[in-house]
Amino acid sequence: MKIGIDTFGCNAGISGVGVYLQQMLKHISLSSALFELFGWEYDRYIFKEAAEKGLEFVARCRVSGDMSNLLWHIFEYPKFALERAYTVCFFPAAHRRLPEKSPCPTVGTVHDMSAYWSAWRTKEHLGTVLRLITPNSLRRLDSIIAVSDWVKQELMEAAGVKETCIEVVHNGVDHEAFYPRPRNDESILRIQPFTFKQPYILYAARLEYPVKNHAGLIRAFEIFKQRTKLPHRLVFAGSVSKGSKRIKDFALASEQRANIFFTGPFPSESLPELVAGADMVVIPSFYEGFGQGAVEAMASGVPVACARAASLPETAGRAALYFDPHDYEDMADRMVSLASDSALYKRCREAGIEHAKNFSWDICAARTLQIIQESV
Repeated sequence: MKIGIDTFGCNAGISGVGVYLQQMLKHISLSSALFELFGWEYDRYIFKEAAEKGLEFVARCRVSGDMSNLLWHIFEYPKFALERAYTVCFFPAAHRRLPEKSPCPTVGTVHDMSAYWSAWRTKEHLGTVLRLITPNSLRRLDSIIAVSDWVKQELMEAAGVKETCIEVVHNGVDHEAFYPRPRNDESILRIQPFTFKQPYILYAARLEYPVKNHAGLIRAFEIFKQRTKLPHRLVFAGSVSKGSKRIKDFALASEQRANIFFTGPFPSESLPELVAGADMVVIPSFYEGFGQGAVEAMASGVPVACARAASLPETAGRAALYFDPHDYEDMADRMVSLASDSALYKRCREAGIEHAKNFSWDICAARTLQIIQESV
């Protein structure tokens, strides 16, 4: 069996989808099949760990840009897959990039359907053309992996995919990287090339307006500071996306602007230390397909407060505190509770550590491989 893996749409490994593919390649069993990656030339170096494991990489689509890549998948992929003699093809970013037809069975992972969700249905999320053709392409997949029950339901409602074609496989957590670290009395945390003054509240997500709701968290942080007078800072760690200027404008206009810090794209190898050093992690997003940041924080022994929205209650379970993402006072209440109630803080911390044990990349990779093999 020869399995082709499409690396297009994985954002050069820096997004959640990119991390997902890296973890798949790290934990998947290579003894059961022959694997081959194909994508942009620079993906060869992004997924170099896979190359070190002996996986071949084939560069395709020399012209950059979403539209040229979309056209490659429509017109060139079928011939390419036939020439490479793939038994089956796996698309780890199926909500972003898919062919219309394939000479072999296809399996794709869908991480979210935010482009089709409520009032935030804008071309910033996916692009007008892709929003029109993606549902048809999704329905042509032989099997779909949804990262949550929430995404599964959206696939059925927004794309008309049959329930029998979808299987939910939750993401995992890298427990070797995300784990509780001992706290010391130092007020400065040094993570090259940054220096963070503790205590701080962390939100690690790309700067995407309005879906990620950074502006709402800024408002809640102002209320938190007014009520508690505590020395906490607010740290935003994430890459720039469309609408990021509006988020930074909100921060510059805030009375707490001196206590709000943007790291920009944060080195993935240093992210676990940043998460573990936080006093709490707050996830105010209006929409999450899974909520990776919640389980990574829990695995690190950091209490989580998150929005009662989309997949977050499914992912975080009973280990998190919840708020209405549209209600800044409600959001601030949860932050104040975690900062002022030591018993509650301890309970959330312990519950989070236990809950995070339910998420494993080994289990995720094994089940994903099984679904791919069963599609033939």
